[in-house]
Amino acid sequence: MAAPRYLGWDFSTQQLKVIAIDEQLRVIYEDNVHFDKDLPEFKTQGGVYIHSDRLTVTSPVLMWVKALDMILQKMKSSGFNFSQVRALSGAGQQHGSVYWKKGSIQILKNASSELPLHQSLKACFSVSNSPIWMDSSTASQCSALEKAVGGAQHLANITGSRAYERFTGNQIAKIYSQNPEVYLQTERISLVSSFAASLFLGAYAPIDYSDGSGMNLLHIWEKSWSASCLDACAPGLEEKLGCPVPSYSVLGPISPYYSQRYGFSPDCKVVAFTGDNPASLAGMRLQEGDIAISLGTSDTLFLWIQEPTPALEGHILCNPVDSQAYMALLCFKNGSLMRERIRDDCASGSWDEFSKALSSTVAGNNGNLGFYFDVMEITPEAVGIHRFNRDNQKVSDFPKEVEIRALIEGQFMAKRIHAEKLGYKVMPRTRILATGGASHNKKILQVLSDVFNAPVYTIDTANSACLGSAYRAIHGLVAETNVSLADVVKLAPEPRLAVTPTAGAEELYRPLLKRYAELEQKVVCSPTSSCLVR
Repeated sequence: MAAPRYLGWDFSTQQLKVIAIDEQLRVIYEDNVHFDKDLPEFKTQGGVYIHSDRLTVTSPVLMWVKALDMILQKMKSSGFNFSQVRALSGAGQQHGSVYWKKGSIQILKNASSELPLHQSLKACFSVSNSPIWMDSSTASQCSALEKAVGGAQHLANITGSRAYERFTGNQIAKIYSQNPEVYLQTERISLVSSFAASLFLGAYAPIDYSDGSGMNLLHIWEKSWSASCLDACAPGLEEKLGCPVPSYSVLGPISPYYSQRYGFSPDCKVVAFTGDNPASLAGMRLQEGDIAISLGTSDTLFLWIQEPTPALEGHILCNPVDSQAYMALLCFKNGSLMRERIRDDCASGSWDEFSKALSSTVAGNNGNLGFYFDVMEITPEAVGIHRFNRDNQKVSDFPKEVEIRALIEGQFMAKRIHAEKLGYKVMPRTRILATGGASHNKKILQVLSDVFNAPVYTIDTANSACLGSAYRAIHGLVAETNVSLADVVKLAPEPRLAVTPTAGAEELYRPLLKRYAELEQKVVCSPTSSCLVR
């Protein structure tokens, strides 16, 4: 029998990507369709439309369908053997929503294999341009939702996050309030992930627990829709969403459309699709107690958590590979752009000089602490540069090498403080998996390791959401027998150990972390939006 293959898909903001892996987890095929470049007829910029109010951001649903037609055709032309594919799964950009018009289920189920899918589905959507994660036009809906359930913290206690403008429940509420007739014509509302799974299934795919946690609608403890949240957003919403399912569920066999048009085996299974961040957790192969830190333009943390404590910042999502666990997500806008600015100001634009300056100062920086936010930060909500000496007095400047260490230590202390607020605990077996541009700098990683008192490993995560989806396709076939994802992917290349904590780091940083958390309260923005130090 031919060697089995597994497909992972990623319906991201700017492109559709696919990876095929074999049983040894080797990538044997990779391709993508770039929306702006390859589908110019949709006239998107960065895969999206930014509307005149600068707040509303959407993407055309049919562009995603046409991209799938195009990439499958490319695979077929290259001689890819679809009959070997045993299972597929995928990811979608989180929070975006797709609105299926009444009667679309029949069209989806009976699509003719003679036609590209986008031609069959062109009249299936009651909203032709889907709201996506970049949209920030739902402030009034967010306020109404928080008020309806008893406040922001109470909403976070139920759904894992306070109300966010990009979250799907608030987007649905906006459509219902502005276009009630459009909402009425809608028989099913999908996330981008479950919409993509529906295309392969030839039926409406359920929303999975993990991506469903990014909607402000799912009760993350009970794994069911919250009646109070649904009622606050729109009437009859539960029926339009369908029942959520575990993220590793096998949804069924692939639609006959794909067997007839591309030669897929009728036995090929579709495993539930999830959000791109949860899929990246799978792609990075995080385990309990691990933390993944992406040191990019903005810095992102993924955390594997057993006992989360939802807060007014950050997000708690159901874990995509372990239904008893959770993942937390924290985003910091002032990441590499801030590091590059201080490098330019204090180290003549040279990373080598930056690293030397960092090494020339002592861990703990003699008690000097700094907060560096060129743009309004998400966590905490603060802006500006704030420096404090060892006596907690505000100072106007630091020597260059002190400035560099204060920036790096401050960025990592903030990450540890806010991760722990969400319930994260550094354990003896904790690993930090670092990726992104700054993960190539060993001196920066040493500070990270010392602040967290955990070893830092580096991983190559090009297309981690895509790769994670392929891993999840394999896992879905065996998940019912209690086989863990870690067992399934043990053949994958191991992360490389970069640095270990310096002796005594924990004792040094424990009091500093406490001080940093207290000082942070002084620099956060007041309700009147004045961001001066109080």
